Amino acid sequence: MHVRRLLPLLVAAGISLGVAACGDDSSSNTTGSAPKSSAGKGDFNGAPPGEGKKGGHLTALAAGDVDYVDPGQTYYSFGYMIHYAVNRTLYSYGPGDNEKPRPDIADGEPQISSDQKTITVKLKKGIKFSPPVNREITSKDIKYAFERAFSANVPSPYASVYFADIVGAPTKPGAIKDIPGIETPDDSTIVFKLKGPSAALVSQALAMPISTPVPEEYAKKFDAKAPSTYDQYVVFTGPYMYKNDASGKLVGRTPGKSIELVRNPNWDAKTDYRPAYLDSITVEEGNDDSVSSSRRVLKGQGLVQGDGTTPAPVIKQALSKQKDQIAFIPGGGYRFVSMNSTIKPFGNLNVRKAVVAASDRKALQLTRGGTAAGDLATHFLPVDFPGFEDAGGAKGPSLDFMANPSGDMAVAKKYMLAAKKEDPSLPIDADGKWTDSNPLLMVASNADPGKKTAEVAQAQFEKLGFKIRFRAVPQDTLYTKFCNVPSQKIAICPNVGWFKDFNDPQAVLDAVFNGKNILPANNSNWTQLNVPAINDAMGKAALLPAGPERNKAWGQIDDMVTAQAPGVPYLWDKIPTVESSDVRGVVNQYSTSWDLDFTSLK
Repeated sequence: MHVRRLLPLLVAAGISLGVAACGDDSSSNTTGSAPKSSAGKGDFNGAPPGEGKKGGHLTALAAGDVDYVDPGQTYYSFGYMIHYAVNRTLYSYGPGDNEKPRPDIADGEPQISSDQKTITVKLKKGIKFSPPVNREITSKDIKYAFERAFSANVPSPYASVYFADIVGAPTKPGAIKDIPGIETPDDSTIVFKLKGPSAALVSQALAMPISTPVPEEYAKKFDAKAPSTYDQYVVFTGPYMYKNDASGKLVGRTPGKSIELVRNPNWDAKTDYRPAYLDSITVEEGNDDSVSSSRRVLKGQGLVQGDGTTPAPVIKQALSKQKDQIAFIPGGGYRFVSMNSTIKPFGNLNVRKAVVAASDRKALQLTRGGTAAGDLATHFLPVDFPGFEDAGGAKGPSLDFMANPSGDMAVAKKYMLAAKKEDPSLPIDADGKWTDSNPLLMVASNADPGKKTAEVAQAQFEKLGFKIRFRAVPQDTLYTKFCNVPSQKIAICPNVGWFKDFNDPQAVLDAVFNGKNILPANNSNWTQLNVPAINDAMGKAALLPAGPERNKAWGQIDDMVTAQAPGVPYLWDKIPTVESSDVRGVVNQYSTSWDLDFTSLK
């Protein structure tokens, strides 16, 4: 569970407000049913990003505040929803950009050396900072943005995860230091020198907020404080900006209450692909009652849902009466029940296959809210994601132990008996049931929906005769003290999952299923799967450039992982969100939210 990827940041994906990361169970449980068409297709993905009407004011209703305005620290999906309206990065994802990000500040695709150790990016000219800085950005502003993100005063939650391979990148937070592996030969060129052949992955991570320019001469005094106070004085490069005063202080933000976005007077539409139709945007915070706020959006004018959940009664209402006012956005992640392959009997592949075969994955899906919460997973790469179709799409690979989503005890028995034949010492009887009375340790969240998921998972194991010692713990310690610590010897972690940081298949498979990534702490390879053929295939696929060949290779790896039955995949999350009838809402699958740069009023 990486907290939004490698640092356990338990953000809720699914029907809730977090963005991607490791598995989390703080998201709300929902019931009801969504359309059978997968999220991101048909009539349930908002309006297409066509021509909108210019002008007008939009209000987003939110339960809470953004995590940070500072581009070096923001990491939640709601923060991303606002960030990409007010800032620009080297590359970014527009609506429908599922395969790879498009050039934003960058003037073209990244130039990658043949040895995959150098990334060169040319910058567009004419992009300026908002007041009070007002000057044109340069490559040095992006270099400084990276350097500050590795510091103690600007603790980026992912800099050391995706960019540690940059030559000279600090290994631990400290003062802001020069990173020699980031070169700026001229104002319009930035070069990233890498220690290993990791350019394919690093180049795609340049779409993250860390590549937002930060002017050192302006931000340095704020960054000298611990923690940095730049969060209150950020300058912007996007079409919108937080309302500020002459000193740069963000007077348009009252944490926990409201955000006021106005047009950035220095934004030049000729340099940007975003249409930015709206004149201004307000975020009204403190809408904790998700039922009333969602209904207010559906009944009102000029409103969209911000970070809050869309509860089951409102989903049902919208699907029956206001179908054109609800969108289901693919969450870019997967949830599964993990089995620790280093603990007997899960080191035996046939036993793991038997568990998957016996499992009622539909029942597991229902613990999260059924089809309203997401599609039934048949493998790991999520819906509408690079490599998804290569891995078998919604149908998944042809594996008999995955064939029946409600469970198949006959197939389970076949694999249990095969395990007994392979290893006669295993305590398995003639009916294919486990007879050892020693319990297997399962650690799960003590709160729903995670607790419900764990209880259903426990029943699946018990159908095969396994005895389970169920330990429920607080969400904030589930990963940091238990599931992410191999020395705890936990056999089953039923609440794990992984959600994207950017749209690359390596970014959602490598940390979780590569044996080379098994760590003594902050370990996200919960199953401790360590299959040389898979590890080698991942090493080779990591070198491929973004595109069809890379997607195909990682799709094949996904099939290899699924065939190893490391756990029981049961959900590809999707996020329901609503809009008023006079709003032409366009969603962005990267931020899993409404795209404020493309949304307009009718």
